[in-house]
Amino acid sequence: MSITAAMNTAISGLTAQSYAMGNISGNIANAHTPGYKRIDTSFADLVTDQGPKRAMAGPVLAEARFTTSLQGPLNSTGVATNMAINGSGFFTVMQRTSDSGAGQSLYTRRGDFGIDKDGYLVNGTGGHLLGNNLDPVSGRITSSGLIKIANASLPGRQTTKIDYAANLPKMPITTASAAGDSAPYAVPAAVVTDPSLSAPDLTKKVTGTAQVSAFLDKSIMGPSLAIYTSGGAPVSLSTRWAKVQDAAPSSAPPKNAIWNLFYASSSGASKDSDWINVGSAFSFDSSGKFLPPASANVTRNGNASVKIPQVTVDGAIIGDITMNLGTGGLTQYAASAGTATTSTLTQDGYAAGTLKSLSVSADGTIIGAFSNEMTAPVATAGIVNFTNPNGLRAASGGNYEQTRDSGPPIAGLNGGTIVGGNIEGSNSDLASQFSRLIATQQAYSANVKVMTTSQQMMSELLNAMR
Repeated sequence: MSITAAMNTAISGLTAQSYAMGNISGNIANAHTPGYKRIDTSFADLVTDQGPKRAMAGPVLAEARFTTSLQGPLNSTGVATNMAINGSGFFTVMQRTSDSGAGQSLYTRRGDFGIDKDGYLVNGTGGHLLGNNLDPVSGRITSSGLIKIANASLPGRQTTKIDYAANLPKMPITTASAAGDSAPYAVPAAVVTDPSLSAPDLTKKVTGTAQVSAFLDKSIMGPSLAIYTSGGAPVSLSTRWAKVQDAAPSSAPPKNAIWNLFYASSSGASKDSDWINVGSAFSFDSSGKFLPPASANVTRNGNASVKIPQVTVDGAIIGDITMNLGTGGLTQYAASAGTATTSTLTQDGYAAGTLKSLSVSADGTIIGAFSNEMTAPVATAGIVNFTNPNGLRAASGGNYEQTRDSGPPIAGLNGGTIVGGNIEGSNSDLASQFSRLIATQQAYSANVKVMTTSQQMMSELLNAMR
């Protein structure tokens, strides 16, 4: 290699180290940029003329080595709409160029999303999050594109199901029994038309001062809970249990214990309330096991449910309500207190509510918490993967563009998870970058030394020729 070639090689070294210095500078500058992926420098030698016994080190070429696929640290922010991808994947965003929202789809790991004045989820560089907007009631997709969360509300839901589990006392303590009358309650003929209570006449009820007084004396309190009309208006449902038949296992045929359930026609079970028989015979064998009536729906796994037809409270028609008793949810065991003991009591209705706060689940579903204490999904974040994420083309704002090398976007997390209330930090480590900075400075100075030495050698050669 000639002295001139040595100088050219040193120049390539200076160029390569300058390029590396530029990458290091950018990495240090973006050490705290959310979602930033550092750019390392890869050096490659260029082969010069060589023979079997003659080889010379040639110039060097510097190229970028991308770390787009390398995870950065997750940092908690406490902002519910912030999202970090733990694993592979990219958020799909769009830089809006007009009010129509038209623009190119870009991909980013920057998840510092917040709600702007128009209700859109936007990150710190103006990237509007793309995905699916959902109907909070049905969970169905209402639109795809820019995620917009504004003025979200959850309409009221009518109560259609009550989950109930309880133990009824084998010997109930009622006002009548406390006075010495422990005989079962005799259901008036006007209350029910079928002895099995499988086909109640909904126009029949315990009504009138005398009948209601006798009923209250012979029954025990059941569960009370708020249920909701079709418009989400709450009404209070009060119930009472009345034992209408004692068990007689030695009789022919043997008799099981039978209870009837009644509910009040007005909220709070005022003194003027009528009491409506729900129309099912709740039977128990001698061991206290519940025997579902013929009208009950019993699934293969033993879950039993009965229908309370046309529930009406305070004149508001709630409609049919299914009382789900589960498997063994209703029992009749001895209880010293002589009262019904409720272990499960929930219902599926609720009042209308407005959006109070948001959270993000591990699969990227954005969940709204409403003022009626209900939660419902309101959107899903658009997340994609690439076969070769390092083949993406970097754009400003922490965004990336699809290229032929990256392959097309593949929808889904592909094993990754979303961590709400966090953002992914830069994967550029300052300590590592400073060590590379020193090494690059030394390499640059060494290349300068090669140039100055080569220049001195050239000067000495020219002086010798003079």
